[in-house]
Amino acid sequence: MPTPAARKKASFKAQQLKFREDAILDVVNRLLAQKGFDLMTMDEVAAEVGIAKASLYKHFASKEALAAASMTRFLDDSLEVANSLSEHLSAIEKLKAVVRWAVRIHLSGTMPSLPSTRSSIQQTLIEHQPYVERLTRLTEVLGEWIEQAQAKGDLSASLPAEVILYTIYSRSCDPVADFLKAGGAFSDDDIVELLIHTCFEGMTKPPRVPNRE
Repeated sequence: MPTPAARKKASFKAQQLKFREDAILDVVNRLLAQKGFDLMTMDEVAAEVGIAKASLYKHFASKEALAAASMTRFLDDSLEVANSLSEHLSAIEKLKAVVRWAVRIHLSGTMPSLPSTRSSIQQTLIEHQPYVERLTRLTEVLGEWIEQAQAKGDLSASLPAEVILYTIYSRSCDPVADFLKAGGAFSDDDIVELLIHTCFEGMTKPPRVPNRE
């Protein structure tokens, strides 16, 4: 049986490993947001983290493994946000809260872009069990809220739930946020609420954000 000192040493090593891997994934998130998977390289990840590429490979065996870990961590964060919401919120309020969080992450430049169906990472993600498991759990949570909101009349019951779900997922990588931020006419708070409005209320009702023209 390991001694208390040995267990403490092992725990410290595990903490160091977790800290290093989080630092690596922070860089990967930013590069995936800026460049996407296909243009990101292991060389620039190692350079940005400040470690040798050989050390990087000790943590992650390939670029695909890096991206899969990044996307899995993002889903973990999404689930944490969803699970932290007050049970007193309505289903539509919970959906909006998750989208608000995702858009803010996007605006911060640390949102790993959702992979294109044509990207080479797609098959890796399908085969990466932790990613699939988290995605399934998040889809179940959001799907339940969508059904509740449709039953209450807060979302159109004539729209397939799958369409609403994918629309919500797509807000996390919506380029509209980038264009509005680059234009400089709106604050991040304004952009978040404008995207919430167009996502859930469409373009027929006036938004709450003041007209800046």
